[in-house]
Amino acid sequence: MTFRLAHLSDPHVGPLGRVRLHQLLGKRATGYANWRRGRSRSHDMSVLEALVLDLKGQGAGHIACTGDLCNIGLPSEWETARTFLEALGPPEAVSFVPGNHDAYVRGSLEGLLAACGRYTGDDSGSSGCFPYLRRRGPVALVGLSSAIPTKPFVATGRLGAPQLAAAESLLRALATEPGRPFRVVMIHHPPQPGGAAAGRELKDAAAFTAMIARAGAELILHGHNHVLSSAVIPGPDGRSVPVVGVPSASARPDGHGAIASRRASYLLYEITPSGAAFTVSARRRGLDAAGVLCDLGPVDLGPVDRA
Repeated sequence: MTFRLAHLSDPHVGPLGRVRLHQLLGKRATGYANWRRGRSRSHDMSVLEALVLDLKGQGAGHIACTGDLCNIGLPSEWETARTFLEALGPPEAVSFVPGNHDAYVRGSLEGLLAACGRYTGDDSGSSGCFPYLRRRGPVALVGLSSAIPTKPFVATGRLGAPQLAAAESLLRALATEPGRPFRVVMIHHPPQPGGAAAGRELKDAAAFTAMIARAGAELILHGHNHVLSSAVIPGPDGRSVPVVGVPSASARPDGHGAIASRRASYLLYEITPSGAAFTVSARRRGLDAAGVLCDLGPVDLGPVDRA
């Protein structure tokens, strides 16, 4: 039976609520200034609403959201973020991992997870802990958090040695199960070295790719760059693992979203068990050059051995 998985990212849900002066300390001050100068006009909530309505009509068995619900990590944004996730679906049908904007300053990530933690719920019943595991049909979703507070004008991420070790144990255990599931890793930052510009990269990308080379995965999903991208990294035994990023789900069509690879969109994966292996394909749905929401065609996952 084919399992359909949808992936969207970086909605940057707005508008910002009332901002109090004492909240604009440190990094939030520069972030708020950037939001007022242009970021608020880079994201269109009507585009996001249309994209979500279209996604919900595609019959996805599950939805993966890879971060940046927030803009500058204000307390007023946490309930807005939860409202957005609830519009996508119930916690059982939607998995979320946080991005750098969700951990904008110290305390932001904890506040967001208090509001939205059920969307990070592990099958064991815990929530807000990473990595987490959710089994849905033939798919095992492994959620990682690369979200950390950083200095102004820096948007780096980090997993840390304990999370990497736990993820490796989890992926290895899944690989040895009878009827091995299709392992999907969700992370916000592009996880491969060179996947993002300096100041925006995953600091332990080399350690992550080394871990995947040992433990393996079938698919890695990310956001952060606000652009459609596809790469491969080595898995065990010479196999390749696809790494796919999506544009912002709220990109305005007359801004950065005017570039084809940056137009607001999401991906739909069809994952089908085939004997002891899987077949997988991906299609992109979103805005075309005329601003019409439609099927934008297949996405090349690269030369991947899915056996």
